[in-house]
Amino acid sequence: MEIPTVSVPDQFNAASAFLDANLAQGRGGKVAIYYEDQTFTYAQVAEMANRVGNGLLELGVEMEQRVALLLLDSPQFAASFFGAIKIGAVPIPMNTMLRPEDYVYMLNDSRAKVLLIHAALWPPLRQVLPQLRFLRHVVVVGLEAEAAGTTLLAGRQRVTLHDFESWIAHASPSLSPAPTSKDDSAFWLYSSGSTGFPKGCVHLQHDMTFCLECYARPVLGITKDDITFSAAKLFFAYGLGNALYFPFGVGASTVLYPGRPLAEDMFKVVERYRPTIFYGVPTLYANMLSVPEAEKRFDFSSVRVCVSAGESLPADILRRWEEKFKVPILDGIGSTEILHIFISNRLGDIKPGSSGKLVPGYEAKIVDEDGQPVSPGEIGNLLIRGDSIAAYYWNKHEKTKDTITGHWIHTGDKYYVDNEGYYWYCGRADDMLKVSGQWVSPVEVENVLIEHPAVLEAAVVGAYDSDRLVKPKAFVVLKPGQEASESLVSELQNFVKGRLAPFKYPRWVVFVSELPKTATGKIQRFKLRETGETAPLS
Repeated sequence: MEIPTVSVPDQFNAASAFLDANLAQGRGGKVAIYYEDQTFTYAQVAEMANRVGNGLLELGVEMEQRVALLLLDSPQFAASFFGAIKIGAVPIPMNTMLRPEDYVYMLNDSRAKVLLIHAALWPPLRQVLPQLRFLRHVVVVGLEAEAAGTTLLAGRQRVTLHDFESWIAHASPSLSPAPTSKDDSAFWLYSSGSTGFPKGCVHLQHDMTFCLECYARPVLGITKDDITFSAAKLFFAYGLGNALYFPFGVGASTVLYPGRPLAEDMFKVVERYRPTIFYGVPTLYANMLSVPEAEKRFDFSSVRVCVSAGESLPADILRRWEEKFKVPILDGIGSTEILHIFISNRLGDIKPGSSGKLVPGYEAKIVDEDGQPVSPGEIGNLLIRGDSIAAYYWNKHEKTKDTITGHWIHTGDKYYVDNEGYYWYCGRADDMLKVSGQWVSPVEVENVLIEHPAVLEAAVVGAYDSDRLVKPKAFVVLKPGQEASESLVSELQNFVKGRLAPFKYPRWVVFVSELPKTATGKIQRFKLRETGETAPLS
């Protein structure tokens, strides 16, 4: 694949590039967003973004100041994101599924003075207002009319409430972009981190363009004729590209869905809006495959390609998906720090179980613990180089130095590359197990377990045996209608032994109703490890 040339002028505003450019190219009347029973054209979204930008200016927001977004996937999200960027402010999309104390941390850490929030998300956050030191204005989508203009106490300061619709109605629909440079801060994304406080990843004005030109165009072949639908939400790095700046970057249309991405609902949305590109995560694809006779009940034929990220896509899920729905899934790996996918399978070039090959424009190296390159086939630490990498972690100087070395970022992932250039995920650096003196990838064991007809999901962690040696331990979610038993434990253990080296089989199998996951669908193995240090735990 030819390496794309990504050229961004020194003076560059991402809102102009991804939103206003569509008007300049005559697409003002085209549908940009499908949202519930409404459609929004590019001209309508651009006007709303301009009004948001002017509204923020009237609230005293200046260039480089942060604006927090706690919004459902909606036109208001798109307008707020681009409206803030257009005035040179820095929007911070926040996960809508966190606890109030998480928002206290992020709002105080970012020092955002303005928060835009959907009414459904407002009550729990209102309870923690006294802990917010910097917030001054809250703009609520769907605020009750009588509440607008009221002030509430936040710390020693007061916070003023605004109704989103009234607020933008009084703002000008015209707005010139701020004279930002390509290396100015554009937006932040807080990493979901498995432990500890989240880290604010500072992304620059040119980062989205790099992802569009290096991944979306050459790998997905996205054009203005596509309609995209992402089950992953806009506040994730993955979803932000999938459902906003990829389609806006080419003048395509996007379907925004504010609800939870439940398997059967995803089929209904696809059938209703006829998207051509569908983005999910492995857990969702597994759940969608479990929907009875979905391939007969729902029309999925509009989708020309599916994409998966978040965790490695097991080969068996890919195989069953292609059998049922006759459409490929391109598995890949991305991160909040790198913004989107940097290793991916390709249409016509899928190796089941692998993350695929390097996305053009990115470089990779796999090194040992001393930083020395390893041989093909040998597991090591994955480092990536590319121009979408976050500039730094906000207020985390030491963590930045630990993670970013010059042009390279340490992903924290264990990988190996085969002789054909395909990359194979082997788990997080802290998830790998050393069993009988040899590395065991939890992902490898999990992938085999879910090939068993009784297993829906599986997660593998290390546990101590009676000699205090680490051995694999499996937590298994069974498919509906399956019953846990000692005989099934033995069956699953033998199933793994028959497919992998004997030392890799799980010494203990614990049946659970569900696995702990992050909002992106990643299994939180650290929570399973916290259930106890010794084995067996069942």
